Amino acid sequence: MIRKSVTESFGTAISSLTTAHLTDGVIRRSKRMMLDTLGVGLRGTSTPVFNVAFEYSKRYQAQQKSSVWGRPGSFLPPHYAAFVNGVAVHSMDFDDTWHPATHPSGAVLPALFALAENLHSKPSGLDLLLAFNVGLEVQGRLMRFSEEAHNIPKRFHPPTVVGVMGSAAATAKLMGLSTSQTMAALAIACSSAGAPLANAATQTKPLHLGNAASRGLEASQLALLGLEGNKRILDLESGFSIFYQDYLPRHLAEVSPTNQYRWLLEEQDIAFKRFPAHLGMHWVADAAVNVRNKIHTIQPNADLSQIKRIVLRVPSSRYIDCPLPVTEHQARHSYQFNCCSALLDGEVTVDSFSSKMMERKALKDLLLKVHLENPEDNQASFEKMYSEVVVEMANSETHTARCNTFYGHWRKPLSQEHLIRKFKNNALTVLSTDAVDSIVQLIDNLETVTDCSVLWSFMQFHKHINHHNELYYSASA
Repeated sequence: MIRKSVTESFGTAISSLTTAHLTDGVIRRSKRMMLDTLGVGLRGTSTPVFNVAFEYSKRYQAQQKSSVWGRPGSFLPPHYAAFVNGVAVHSMDFDDTWHPATHPSGAVLPALFALAENLHSKPSGLDLLLAFNVGLEVQGRLMRFSEEAHNIPKRFHPPTVVGVMGSAAATAKLMGLSTSQTMAALAIACSSAGAPLANAATQTKPLHLGNAASRGLEASQLALLGLEGNKRILDLESGFSIFYQDYLPRHLAEVSPTNQYRWLLEEQDIAFKRFPAHLGMHWVADAAVNVRNKIHTIQPNADLSQIKRIVLRVPSSRYIDCPLPVTEHQARHSYQFNCCSALLDGEVTVDSFSSKMMERKALKDLLLKVHLENPEDNQASFEKMYSEVVVEMANSETHTARCNTFYGHWRKPLSQEHLIRKFKNNALTVLSTDAVDSIVQLIDNLETVTDCSVLWSFMQFHKHINHHNELYYSASA
């Protein structure tokens, strides 16, 4: 008997999984991911990079139209709706992160929404949950075929590689593609994968999620029309292997109606960010706040301009070492900026990356006092890294704090209360209070919803600006 290829095992598993294979734990965790993704995506529709992507995409019209989140009456062809909504999700670097490192939800959910809105038979909540989890599963499995993928990336942005494969798998599942068609979708998507890490900390980085969502949807629709690709795309050295130097693919487990499938999301929880910046910044900010608290415990009215020197001990990673950021995107990828913002303000929020806050003299002066160290024991891995902040005062006092696991990390996930608060803080910048509350309720009961189309309608409710409190990252679990 000839054994299936790895690619065929993926195609078979994707096409064979049913809603009966979803576990309570997977449903609960994936609903949290959906809610968070919708919130950051809605808030992202107010960003300059989203506006550029939206203006570009409005040039294209088609019979099929999908909703643009947070823009009442705005519709685009499904591929472009997936693109702009994906851009919105990552426009502030506020979306969820998995380990090995990628942003799993933003590559999948915008594609599923854009597709589902145009299906003749509207999917149920369980249908949506199944397709979403298939997209997550494919990303997680592919990244576990490489030890290199466990580290902070050096060459390319992971969502552009595994994200497009996840989008193709998820949309193939929602359309009910056969095993051979699903294999074709993965092969087609692989030819749209990859983006250099040099575009991190620029306005182009959010396009990576938009492209992943859009190109994955495109791949599955081309496969439905009969387009084919290499049937061993996940097996060959010249296939998906080109992205990882130590790539070692393994077969997915056989799926049957009676066996219980072991989802990666059951084993590995998700990190939800408390402020819009690269994940590595959250360790830095937590440690910096602890140092600030120590200083103010000794001297409540301490003058932070009297800080003489700041030593920041972090993993070595060039693309998140930005000593003097001049744009918000650089600031989101700057150990130094997030450390100094947390020291000055006792928190990092959405407003921390505004021009007004970035131009403060106190902040600029403090940035010049930061010195980076890369201890050998501080591994460039989101699973193993730490951040240590040492502040030396002019009076020779020294204060130190270290963060091994920040609140929001998959080892220390946000409570449901704080996740909902984050969603509302984000979504209320775009939607009405009624729409926001309705989305929370719908997602909370998604497995019982028979027709998801009501969800798309709430994503376009009229804009209603609210002044509200941020979910500060200093909130306790």
